[in-house]
Amino acid sequence: MSRAVKILWRLTFLGIISFILFITLINFGVFGEMPSLQELQNPSSIMASEVFADDGTPMGKYYLEDRSPVEYKDISANVINGLIATEDVRFYEHSGIDGIALLRVVKGLGTQGGGSTITQQLALGLFGGTRATNPLSRGLQKLKEWIISVKLERNFTKEEIITYYLNTVAFSENVFGIRNAARTFFQKEPDRLSVEEAAVLVGMVNAPTKYNPKRNPKASMDRRNLVLERMEEAGFITKPQAENLKRTPIQLNFKKLDQSQGIAPYFRENVLKEEVRKLLKDKTKPNGKPYDVYRDGLKIYTTINPKIQVYGEEALAKNIAVQQRAQNGYNSYRGPGLWKTYAAKLEGYIKQTDRWKNQAEDGMSDEENRKTFDVKQKMKVFAWNANREKDTTLTPLDSIKYHRQMLQSGFMAMDPVSGAVKGWVGGIDYKTFKFDHVNVTAKRQVGSTIKPMLYTQAIEEAGMTPETMCENAPQYFEGEGWVPSGKRGGGGTEAMWHALAMSHNGVAAYLMKQVGRKRFVDFLNTCNVQTKLEPHSSYALGACDLSLYEMMWMYTMFAGRGFNTKPQFITRVEDHNGNVIMQVMPEHKEVISEVTAYTMAKMMGGCVKFGTGRSFPTYVNLKAEIGAKTGTTNENSDDWFICYTPELMCGTWVGLDDRFFKTTSDGAHVAMPTCGYFLKSVYEDKKLGYDPEAKFIKPAIEKNDVVYDYIEGNGGYSSPDAQGWDMGNGEANEYQDYGTEGDSANLNELKPESDYQVEEPKTTPPAKPDTGKNKNTSAADKPKAVMPGTKPGDKPKPKTESKKDNDYR
Repeated sequence: MSRAVKILWRLTFLGIISFILFITLINFGVFGEMPSLQELQNPSSIMASEVFADDGTPMGKYYLEDRSPVEYKDISANVINGLIATEDVRFYEHSGIDGIALLRVVKGLGTQGGGSTITQQLALGLFGGTRATNPLSRGLQKLKEWIISVKLERNFTKEEIITYYLNTVAFSENVFGIRNAARTFFQKEPDRLSVEEAAVLVGMVNAPTKYNPKRNPKASMDRRNLVLERMEEAGFITKPQAENLKRTPIQLNFKKLDQSQGIAPYFRENVLKEEVRKLLKDKTKPNGKPYDVYRDGLKIYTTINPKIQVYGEEALAKNIAVQQRAQNGYNSYRGPGLWKTYAAKLEGYIKQTDRWKNQAEDGMSDEENRKTFDVKQKMKVFAWNANREKDTTLTPLDSIKYHRQMLQSGFMAMDPVSGAVKGWVGGIDYKTFKFDHVNVTAKRQVGSTIKPMLYTQAIEEAGMTPETMCENAPQYFEGEGWVPSGKRGGGGTEAMWHALAMSHNGVAAYLMKQVGRKRFVDFLNTCNVQTKLEPHSSYALGACDLSLYEMMWMYTMFAGRGFNTKPQFITRVEDHNGNVIMQVMPEHKEVISEVTAYTMAKMMGGCVKFGTGRSFPTYVNLKAEIGAKTGTTNENSDDWFICYTPELMCGTWVGLDDRFFKTTSDGAHVAMPTCGYFLKSVYEDKKLGYDPEAKFIKPAIEKNDVVYDYIEGNGGYSSPDAQGWDMGNGEANEYQDYGTEGDSANLNELKPESDYQVEEPKTTPPAKPDTGKNKNTSAADKPKAVMPGTKPGDKPKPKTESKKDNDYR
């Protein structure tokens, strides 16, 4: 051989050896970290954690990148065929690198398409990040892709590779993976995608933003048709099929389920997420790292029932939208001087806004910043209409005042026996008002809703009975003075059953005197009150701050036959492979006897039959037995109503976030309608399976027990919830008529926050017309209107306490 030929061969061998050495160095991470074999066998990617309702309905997600994995068998063949035809037609023939495609790239100098296989695209997506733009960097990146691709092909089947690819590839709208893409753009699982739908999604993987069918329909249509052509060329569909489908318009069913949308947003964002973190605090993944709710693709199964959640949201909206009109009138009556009194608070609210903080970060002085809050501008504000918002022109300061004067509310529904939370409505609109009014951290003065606990302790520990006569008079407590304050009270004596139904403060003070302040707080702690309480005599009237969550927890013992049951809203948590990480079991604790629980349940029935909640049948006329209690604090700062049947319990609080604002009336008028509307919807929905005639289970009892005559109906005693004077439902002028003007003109247009459609509309049989023939029918038996302002009923015969003397009803 000539010298030149020898040099050429030497250079060739030297080049081959150098290339092999270079590839080896790349493989060992000399030119940047490379994944290990273990990492290739267990590829990790950021996955969205999903939340599910009790029937499996997706409720929402937690994510940094919105992706949810799916198995190969659950992906439509249309997707796989479209992807192979468009991106890598020889996918099943090569071993990660397609030599023919590479030759085509070299021959056409890159003008005839790229040479990356699906395996290489997966390698780049999982381990290489974004495509480098610098030619040298891109060349090195390409060599890394080849090495990783070969490793992937050696360790995985073709089905596993294409599944990994489809689970990690980016689509538009910050959506990752074929499952979320199918759900977002077509509201389908990926195994149900048609040929043309699959072609739309496959077309997006090349350039997600450019071929987004929602934003760029023309470009998406052209790209879809190209995919269909490639599928026809590859033999996956026939030419007539392709031509026919190319003429079909793209029919999207777009709905993006982001973190603030879905079912029960207050519950998911303010409660569930933190509880999951708490439960998994001491749990670790197989690699020893802690679980991350935003990255690890957890599956969180809850007790929330979608229908019950929607009924709760609808009931709250229907009630508060009406109450707000009266509130607006009341606020106007008090005039602008109210904010002058609390000017310091208003300035504090200004400095809590994002506007103030952003402008301060931009270097604006406090004086200049403050001036901007007095300049009118166009904005959207919350309103009680179908969209929960309206366009207006206000100063930012007036916007703050406007939103602070909105009535707020929280609502919760649960199974009092199992503890399963079925509905959680933390406020009137999560988009505008993020604070959750159900959460254990949201504490407000509870008013008379605390009284059943005092009566329970008197029966359980002091040997009293429903017939025990008690003083209805102020009581003096050493070091704290008179309760009720100012020596207010009705005077005389009355039976416990009647005093509870009428919520008489004097009797509550008398019972506190018998039980003792410290013993009462100890009893509340036994009932799992989470708030630290000091013994005060005013607690007899509910002058303590507790959360709706805590109140519901305590009330479980009445329908729960003496067992206090913690509200439970998680059943289990799984990892992304379906392995159970955490199973959550109900927590029960017996705190009172079954006899006492039954006694209280029957006594509390008097509230809605002749007591402070006697207008309850106006909203829902249940045949099922029900126990209930109203609650109102001084000057109506807080309104409460909690009620329960043997199978279902619900409770609500209504007020304003600033306690110096007062509501227009008490718990029976402002809070109770929410529970009434809710139970009406629930019991009309036969598919939910609640017994419309459920009765509290009567306990076995010995004849010498002190409550024997009361429970068995001997000795002339009957159930307290059927006793009392015929109070009727009050007169129409006792209730507020808020009219039908303005934002809440059509209450039927108010939609629930949860993104869930009840399958079948609720229907109520029309009431039979009153012909007047049945003269013996009582007012309580006649059909009653639903909305306030049209309530029939007999005028109460006995005189009850005036509002001034009964601030804690």
